[in-house]
Amino acid sequence: MSIEQHIASHAPAARKRRTVAERRKYSVQTVESAKKVCAVWLHEHRLANAVAFGLPEVDDRYHVWRVPLLKRGGREKIGEVVIDAKTSLIVEDKSTAPETLERRLLGRNGDLGEQGPGRSSRNGRYALSSLRNTIGMGDSEQVLQDLPAGSVDLVFTSPPYYNARPEYTDYISYEEYLLKIRKVVHNVHRVLAEGRFFVMNVSPVLVRRSHRNEASRRIAVPFDVHRLFVEEGYDFVDDIIWVKPEGAGWATGRGRRFAADRNPLQYKPVPVTEYVLVYRRHTSRLIDWCIRAHPDQALVKASRIADDYERTNVWRIKPAHDERHPAVFPAELADKVIAYYSFKGDVVLDPFAGTGTVGKAAVKLGRRFVLIEQDAAYVDIIRCEAKNWLGEEAADILTINCPPIDPKDVLF
Repeated sequence: MSIEQHIASHAPAARKRRTVAERRKYSVQTVESAKKVCAVWLHEHRLANAVAFGLPEVDDRYHVWRVPLLKRGGREKIGEVVIDAKTSLIVEDKSTAPETLERRLLGRNGDLGEQGPGRSSRNGRYALSSLRNTIGMGDSEQVLQDLPAGSVDLVFTSPPYYNARPEYTDYISYEEYLLKIRKVVHNVHRVLAEGRFFVMNVSPVLVRRSHRNEASRRIAVPFDVHRLFVEEGYDFVDDIIWVKPEGAGWATGRGRRFAADRNPLQYKPVPVTEYVLVYRRHTSRLIDWCIRAHPDQALVKASRIADDYERTNVWRIKPAHDERHPAVFPAELADKVIAYYSFKGDVVLDPFAGTGTVGKAAVKLGRRFVLIEQDAAYVDIIRCEAKNWLGEEAADILTINCPPIDPKDVLF
């Protein structure tokens, strides 16, 4: 066989050789896919018509795609977008900020400083959010994109359990579940004001065995969620332990075998705690700045906490039950989180709103709410109960993907 024949016989195999992105099973595997992800991001920031792409390259050392951004109609590079190749999410802290891109497109120089997205700063003070009370129906990953940047002051939520009960078997794998949580945490980062807090109530889940010869599994969800927050640009602040009354965890069946036999190795304590994890959107500014720079110091003074506050990170609160929803958290928990991590007049977001516990607590404490829920039945409950929370002001609620509240139906 000649050299030419040898090369020709192996050419098809060479052409079929998989790329690095394919071998590593990245979500983003091609140049065109990377451009599409980047195009969506540019469209969200209203830059799509002014920016063109250079040649995207995969950096498999860090599992990212780097997409050069050029002035449309020229070759001048004005920045780049970095895409997490595994999740297809934009790595915001490694990508060129939209404000910087806009400044370079306009030929302006100078540093804009560290103003929060969507919030202007005058005389060292930031602007209050103008967002109204809002109810959004749909996947929070998508609905969050309809909210203005920096328009939310506090996020408090409890995400759906991972396959812990029959009604929560919506995810093919635990990895898919974590990816969904990551995308929501990622999209919240844009709408959360600089230096403000994201608080999540989450707990390990018990995945029951499908037959007697299979062991049940308990998945440490809070520890995996912590990693997502850190990777998505948040600083860890506190872990609060929510303790339920003794006997609250017996419904899980965990610990009954040991209680009956008392054999070593079979010991499994009954879970009566959940985590309330507290994170802050990363910034170089101290928390004191968020207090001093508030434009309405009367609201700051009115938001001061009374003497009967929780002095440790162990909170003893009775769980709540509601026949309309399988996993509501108690109003007392929402009250404490909202009071401790926001000011009166602030906007509080719950991207997994359920029947609206966070919204009710927000109104009671003089805050505004943004409630996002994909289950139409729960949205109907929220819209109905909002009339009781707000009275005639319920007619002013902003609705996304769902009918507005009819003023004629408002209870006065």
